[in-house]
Parts: sequence; C-alpha cells; structure tokens
Amino acid sequence: MFGRNHLRVYRELEHAGEDVRLGAVVDRDRAAARAAAEKFGVSAFESIAACLAATEIDAASICVPTVAHAEAAASLLGAGIDLLIEKPLAANLEDADRILSLAFENKRIVQTGHLERFNPAVTAARKHLNQPMFFEAHRLSVFTPRSLDVDVVLDLMIHDLDIVLSLVDSPVHEVRAVGLPVLSRKVDIANVRVEFLNGCVANFTASRVSTERIRKLRFFQPHQYLSLDFARQDLLMIDVAVAAKLDPAQLAAMAQMLSPQPGGHPSPGLSLRKVPVEPGEPLRLEITSFLEAVRRRTRPVVRGEDGRRALALALEINRAIAEHTYRAGL
Repeated sequence: MFGRNHLRVYRELEHAGEDVRLGAVVDRDRAAARAAAEKFGVSAFESIAACLAATEIDAASICVPTVAHAEAAASLLGAGIDLLIEKPLAANLEDADRILSLAFENKRIVQTGHLERFNPAVTAARKHLNQPMFFEAHRLSVFTPRSLDVDVVLDLMIHDLDIVLSLVDSPVHEVRAVGLPVLSRKVDIANVRVEFLNGCVANFTASRVSTERIRKLRFFQPHQYLSLDFARQDLLMIDVAVAAKLDPAQLAAMAQMLSPQPGGHPSPGLSLRKVPVEPGEPLRLEITSFLEAVRRRTRPVVRGEDGRRALALALEINRAIAEHTYRAGL
C-alpha cells in the first residue's frame, strides 16, 4: 500500500522539474500493477526480472512486505540498481546482512526508509541536542489490516527506535519489554524500557489498536526539555533552571510532570518557547534525499547500516517480550 505514496512522490518530483523520471512499477498482484500503471502512466510488470529485461532503471523503491525485502533487493542490487528500502530493512538480521553485503559488492547505495528522520520537527530538534538522558516515545494508531506480516514493534515502534538510536551516542545496555496480541496473531501493543551504556533511559509505547492517533517524542537533557509532535510537526522547548544533576528516575518524574495537559501552563521557573519548524512532507524529503545520494554517489542520510541497527534492537525487544510472556504464564 505504501508503494502508492512512493509512486505519487516520484511523479510529483518529475512534474516539478526534478531530474528524475518514473519508469515502471512491479507488483505480483496483476490487478494492482495494472491499476498503478493506468494511474501513473508507466509500464507495469509482475516480476523484477521482466521489468529489468524491458526497462532501463537506475534506482528503485522496495515497498513489498518485509519478508520479501531481501529477495527483491538481491535481484535489484545484482543489476546495479540503488535502493530505498522501506522499514524495517529486512525480516531478520541474516537477510539484512545479505542486503548490505550485496550493496557493498556491487557498490550500490542502500537507504532505509525511516521517513520520520526527515520529519521537520526531528530536524529542528537535532540542532538543539546536548547529551539527552531521558526519552519518552508514544506512537499509537487505530487498527488496520495493513502490515500484519510484522508485529507492532517492527511496524510502528521501529520509527522511534531509529530516531532515539540516532540521537544517543551510546550502545544499548539493557532492554525490558512487555507486549500482547490483541486483534492479530502478533504483538499489537508493547511497552519497552531501554537503558544505554551512558546512563540514558528511553521508554517506548506503541499500539496499533488504539482509539486515537498519537505520534510524540519527549526528551530531557541538562536543564532542558523538548517535546516533538510528529503529526503536527511541532517542537516545544522548555528551559529548566536546575543546577543539580538528575538521575534517570528524577528525569522520568519530571517528564511526567511536564507532559503537556489541556489548558496547562508551565510551572514558575520554566521558560517555554515554540521552536520554528519549516513544514514539509517527510516522505518527499526522504525520497529527495535518496535521489540526491544516487546522483552524487554520497552516503545516504539513513544508511542501510542504520536500518540494521534499528532492526537488531527491535528483534532484541521481541525476545524480551517473549521472555516476559513466558515468565508471566501468558
């Protein structure tokens, strides 16, 4: 389904005068391929082999189900094609390593589709980083039959895992997690606590069975608290006049205290300001960045290795959930 958005953006960039031409669409579903071909005026194929035999392609987006990422990537990388692979990079680390190895052997670019990295609020927040020590991420969505080939950790939470990993310059030390299936056969709701070696703590909550849509990230760093709303592309910054260093438990308590409430106002001694954010569609920014890396033969903003790192943490979280489920007798 998300492949339709990629098609739309490539065509919009082409019509806007960008140096890119939408060449073809591949889908095993004949009806889906035909519908895309008619809508976007391109050739449609039911296999990558047929597409490569008939069309000259320089780069491609892989938006197939996760379990088929490695198979599709292998065919395209072997043909010398640069890739933007939707998240998660692969279904397992073996497939991820196969993709990265083939990219290296064929000297091809692989960018992982963690589009929230290109969210303007994240871009603005990155300019104010100063040793963040506590994160709290909430990503809640209503249930849809999309992406049920993976659990909520690989479907939704992995966005926030990637962002936090990119903001914290430290290895993961400990993972604790709980999760439950609700409407599917895989975990649909999960809560995770990750502690990094430098003492930073991150709490993640993800649900695809919520009654509302929430995509927020809050984090503390010395004397400062930042709150991001991914959907609204907002960034709020609160300067905290505290001289003493705070431990993770104190930081967590302050995060709860400072969580925005309807009609609420910052406490005395806190300076709140809204940071200017230049709006933009994250997917368009992501694809534009990918095309720039392809043209200039430069390292993409979100490398394949970044995708593997987020995948490794997501799989570790799934192991922790399985262990907790067993201990709890669920």
